[in-house]
Amino acid sequence: MKTRALVLFSGGQDSATCLAWALSRYEYVETIGFDYGQRHAVELTCRVSVLARLREQFPAWAAKLGDDHMLDLSILGKISDTALTQDKAVEMESNGLPNTFVPGRNLLFFTLAAAVAYRRGLHALVGGMCETDFSGYPDCRDNTLKALQVAISLGMDAPLIIETPLMWINKRQTWQMANELGGEEFVELIRSETHTCYLGDRSALHDWGYGCGKCPACELRATGYKSYVATARP
Repeated sequence: MKTRALVLFSGGQDSATCLAWALSRYEYVETIGFDYGQRHAVELTCRVSVLARLREQFPAWAAKLGDDHMLDLSILGKISDTALTQDKAVEMESNGLPNTFVPGRNLLFFTLAAAVAYRRGLHALVGGMCETDFSGYPDCRDNTLKALQVAISLGMDAPLIIETPLMWINKRQTWQMANELGGEEFVELIRSETHTCYLGDRSALHDWGYGCGKCPACELRATGYKSYVATARP
């Protein structure tokens, strides 16, 4: 059975939820992160604390959680002129995409993750991409990732599955999934330890977590949390 997975773990809400999802389904799970010169590089620090808290607070998951890998992809930041890699305002571009879109980012992430998975004997790649509540990034779309799964499997001459458990759910449902996987203790871990804000702002802890509260990532997270809390009330 294919029971070993590699989770693309950024340190954000979505990837943390996907990590818990993988730990609840696979017998063994490793994680991988990427330093690509992102403006919100604080997420790299957050991912370390999230992994530590998971090991401390969730013994059943800790028993399955293996090595963490960090890859230096600074070249991506050097060739990208985006609001995620440069100090510029977040805005929409003429092609209908926000300037936070980093061309090729997820394609590169999955390709390199596949190379690590191949070497480590891991059978599934798990990512937090979503086509419901998202900024329209084409490399987050289901068709893109299905095509990439085929290309990677052919190129590696080994079947690798790309799992995207958040693909068709919204942010309220993502908070709900976190609750179903790890209860309120895990929801609080996500709220207080993960990082999603595009600007890397951790100066204030809101009901929904840290962030500037104004960028698209914060707005999605805050709206989803508000809806989650309202739905969860008796």
